[in-house]
Amino acid sequence: MTDHQTAEVQPASPNAGLPPVSTTIPLIIYVLYLLNLIVPITSLVGVVMAYINRGDAVAFLKTHYRFQIRTFWIGLLYGIVGALLTAILIGWLILIFTLVWFIVRCVIGIKYLNKHQAVPDPGSWLFGG
Repeated sequence: MTDHQTAEVQPASPNAGLPPVSTTIPLIIYVLYLLNLIVPITSLVGVVMAYINRGDAVAFLKTHYRFQIRTFWIGLLYGIVGALLTAILIGWLILIFTLVWFIVRCVIGIKYLNKHQAVPDPGSWLFGG
């Protein structure tokens, strides 16, 4: 075989033959969650979207939907506890923690989503990354 006839063999991609996976819906949900800081109803829209789309998602996106659903419910729980405890002042610290926690979880989720990776611990009560 001469040099011009030599074919270079490329290793197979792990996603070879599979259609590209769209991460648009999970990204929209993370953005809706962050927008919730300005327009309070958007996280409710986001969690409904997560529930609707989690069933037919590929494996790594299922971790994002689970992470998003848990972010909503745990954030709501932390927020309610913080609001109830504002009368004894510790509630304000809980509310500030909840705000930071919520933003960090969204940023971590977006980071993994942009890399097309699963969230390492989607069942976490803390940051999940």
